[in-house]
Amino acid sequence: MKTYLVTGGAGFIGSNFILYMLKKYEDIKIINFDKLTYAGNLENLKEIQCDGRYIFIRGNICDKELVTSVFQKYKINYVVNFAAETHVDRSITTPEIFAETNVLGTVNLLNCAKDSWLEEEGWKDGVKFLHVSTDEVYGSLGDSGYFLETTALDPRSPYSASKASSDLMVKAFKDTYNMPMNITRCSNNYGPYQFLEKLIPLIISNCVNHKALPVYGDGLNVRDWLYVEDHCKAIDMVINEGRIGEIYNVGGHNERTNIEIVKTVIKYLNENYDSNITESLIRNVEDRKGHDRRYAIDPSKIKEELGWYPETCFEDGIIKTIKWYLDKAWIKL
Repeated sequence: MKTYLVTGGAGFIGSNFILYMLKKYEDIKIINFDKLTYAGNLENLKEIQCDGRYIFIRGNICDKELVTSVFQKYKINYVVNFAAETHVDRSITTPEIFAETNVLGTVNLLNCAKDSWLEEEGWKDGVKFLHVSTDEVYGSLGDSGYFLETTALDPRSPYSASKASSDLMVKAFKDTYNMPMNITRCSNNYGPYQFLEKLIPLIISNCVNHKALPVYGDGLNVRDWLYVEDHCKAIDMVINEGRIGEIYNVGGHNERTNIEIVKTVIKYLNENYDSNITESLIRNVEDRKGHDRRYAIDPSKIKEELGWYPETCFEDGIIKTIKWYLDKAWIKL
């Protein structure tokens, strides 16, 4: 039985990943290691809390003693590192928190994994450190072109700079110690269990509550949207089949401007939920500092090497997402 240490497993993508893996595999154990910040919610995992293959440990990835004890007690095979501060706006006001968790926390995980896995004769068989990163480390694109794995890193916010730094530390452990690792860099995820500060759940919530819908600047910033379950499938493939030391970009081929996203949500809710929800709720607000204009990922490498592709088209995924949030009573609070 393989044991996965999933850090940040009570967060958006982490909780979706744990649910996906336990549903797909019978012969695995998952240790969910999460600090439970404002964005972590164990309710996301309520359906598996009694599953004998699942263990939750509350902790900070910067805590060397606690992380070391987890490796010693559970004989970890794979680390899947989702743990991170992720909200760009918060990174602008408190960059030091992002540096501590995203950089120093990742280094602590790497050191603890190395101490557990590296023996005199070499690395243990069947171990891997998978670091989940973001397309934001590449910076901003113009009207054309795509991010490749070989695109130079050019982060523009404290958040993306902290993620780029952690990526480079993971790479350094591969180059220095030959650690078995992979890095995945994904585009914007959407789907169930995302905290309400992010664009899609925020817009759904504000619409339901007839609150203003804040849109940065002209609303024409472009993001490549990826349904979260498709991302989970990609991570699973990279863990099991990805070439050691490689970086894999994971993108949805679903480019949309922010204003398109907002209007799509409004249209669905107007037609299917409440006819009083209209575009009159939209409010253009001052643009975010250093707001990247466009992200777009070329996922050719993971498609060609591992056979992964985004299965959920945006038109279907956004409806599934809206319906999920409408079924959750807390969105109306």
